[in-house]
Amino acid sequence: MELHERPRANGCGGARGALRNGFVRGPPGTQINHIVHNGGLYKRPFNEAFEETPMLVAVLTYVGYGVLTLFGYLRDFMRQWKIEKCQNATEREEQKDFVPLYQDFENFYNRNLYMRIRDSWNRPICSVPGAKVDMMERVSHDYNWTFTYTGRVIKDIINMGSYNYLGFAQKTGACQEAAAKVLSQYGAGVCSTRQEMGNLDKHEELEKLVARFLGVESAMAYGMGFATNSMNIPALVGKGCLILSDELNHASLVLGARLSGATIRIFKHNNMQSLEKLLKDAIVHGQPRTRRPWKKILILYLYLDEAHSIGALGPSGRGVVDYFGLDPEDVDVMMGTFTKSFGAAGGYIGGKKELIDYLRTYSHSAAYATSMSPPVVEQIITSVKCIMGEDGTTIGRARVQQLAENTRYFRRRLKEMGFIIYGNEDSPVVPLMLYMPAKIGAFGREMLKRNIGVVVVGFPATPIIESRARFCLSAAHTKEMLDTALKEINEVGDLLQLKYSRRRLVPLLDRPFDETTYEETED
Repeated sequence: MELHERPRANGCGGARGALRNGFVRGPPGTQINHIVHNGGLYKRPFNEAFEETPMLVAVLTYVGYGVLTLFGYLRDFMRQWKIEKCQNATEREEQKDFVPLYQDFENFYNRNLYMRIRDSWNRPICSVPGAKVDMMERVSHDYNWTFTYTGRVIKDIINMGSYNYLGFAQKTGACQEAAAKVLSQYGAGVCSTRQEMGNLDKHEELEKLVARFLGVESAMAYGMGFATNSMNIPALVGKGCLILSDELNHASLVLGARLSGATIRIFKHNNMQSLEKLLKDAIVHGQPRTRRPWKKILILYLYLDEAHSIGALGPSGRGVVDYFGLDPEDVDVMMGTFTKSFGAAGGYIGGKKELIDYLRTYSHSAAYATSMSPPVVEQIITSVKCIMGEDGTTIGRARVQQLAENTRYFRRRLKEMGFIIYGNEDSPVVPLMLYMPAKIGAFGREMLKRNIGVVVVGFPATPIIESRARFCLSAAHTKEMLDTALKEINEVGDLLQLKYSRRRLVPLLDRPFDETTYEETED
């Protein structure tokens, strides 16, 4: 079935069965292979569905946070009157008249809510973060204020928390051997910036390879993924510019946008109707107060963050552009990191040669940050060549395929068990909804008892009623490992009563959105 009707202004086809936001449903008995979007054709549908939070669960979650807050104020009262020992950071008496170092609410949250489940984070591992890890055992005798290491190492924990998507985080194999060889030749550090004495031939080789991998004219590599966003956005936009930002963008994008001084407006996650309205309003009304035309609008210049998708999505591992069968030249700024699929560190920006030449001069990360470590660079070069098949093997392509199979199998099994799972069906990051604050720590502890390492996330990193466990799939996971993990997750789900699903899926792009214009900064 093909859509011949002329696309509407927002790039979505107007054929029957097409929704406002670009998500296509066909009539019964038909198969939709692509949708019209942004002037091009998707080769696959955008299947990203979310199940609504059950009302009772939402109410109980709010009640749980309310009870925790009340007990927090009670304990603060007891600490003030020396009934309970106060262990949190406070100003000394002679500092009372100065500006406080510790924000009151953040400190309140840390000492009364976070401390209860602090043992679920910062767990020290003492091995390669591969499919299995070794973890140092620790205990707390003062309710998580401090930890004591027992000296025991917990062996062979199935690692469901690391972003080791393609399994390149390993201590043996071609990547390790190449990195060791470069370490003996170049040493561990460069001790200079790229603009001074820190520009190695390896850096040049990496950037040319990344540009070929992405299908763009040029690329530049940076030593830190977070700084790739936060330090380069201010070089691209400034005062008098407008940034239209997805409401769920990463903190590095948010920080970079704020540092730029540009006006920031927020649109609903992946909602093209919301984005279109904001863009129309921005063009009509211009800059706040002065109503002057915008110098730049950073959506007409499309900035794509592929920190998690590069290497992990697409038939050849080239990210969402490859996944949807689009042209890399349609994206103005392609950003990604080497910290996940490639088992290394750092990030990159790819695009037109003029863009990259500009960033080499004006980017703070290029001008002031120390160059990437040579062994890290070689790890990236070797892994990228493996994915591209330039090492003479099909190992890279096999890993991309294995990751896709593991992802679909794991997601399907969790849904069959009755858990609420968020996200795209092909995303290797699998959020399992926990909701209630008491279940955040309980789930992490119960899984660790069963030798499964997981990451749990709660407020303020997520909305207050959307606490979750986050599983990260890897090509290094065998089916036996996944089946073992699923068996334990099923048991813990029954124990903690986490199977909330009622099978009422709401596609993300079906969700209604209000007409509010979200504006973060005016200046």
